[in-house]
Amino acid sequence: MFSYQYPHPAVTTDAIVFTILSEALHVLLIQRGNEPYRGHWAFPGGFIEIDEDLADCVARELQEETGLSGIPLEQFYTFGRPGRDPRERVITVAYLGFVPGDGVQPCAADDAADAAWFRVAAPPPLAFDHQEVLQWAHRRLLNLVSTSAAARPFLPASFSGEALREFAGIIGMPPDARARLVDMLLLRGVIEKGGEAGYRFAA
Repeated sequence: MFSYQYPHPAVTTDAIVFTILSEALHVLLIQRGNEPYRGHWAFPGGFIEIDEDLADCVARELQEETGLSGIPLEQFYTFGRPGRDPRERVITVAYLGFVPGDGVQPCAADDAADAAWFRVAAPPPLAFDHQEVLQWAHRRLLNLVSTSAAARPFLPASFSGEALREFAGIIGMPPDARARLVDMLLLRGVIEKGGEAGYRFAA
């Protein structure tokens, strides 16, 4: 078996999952049961197994630590700054998910002491560099809503421009971007005029 003679990093995956509860954007966090940062809140995630695909790793860790499965996840960024993990050199591949909150209740297991939804506007102190990760994930979410049908699960089949702008406000989109949102999605062919309320997502 080939053995690389130089030190090399470990790899983890993290799942950053957003939802809307009580008309506010929330993110899923677990309370760490082990050191480092025992008792601190962080994203569900962990080390990849030697024969495991990245997408399988993040789905497995999410299910093991929160009990949630079947959530669509998109790889959106890689975090690898030296010193971000006190244990060793760790590179994290981060995945983003966005799901309706009704009935999506996490249940902590494995090495997570607890699992819960927290408002993105007021998260608890986060372990590692997860505050930075949260900021990157939120920006990616806003971009997806501005350029794709990511908001489809959160709006009725027919919706008004005002309803779309209200939704964009809930997830934290700036006022100027909200004002342009309907025109941008129409231009991209993401939504179209139709339905009783005025707009619908294109087929």
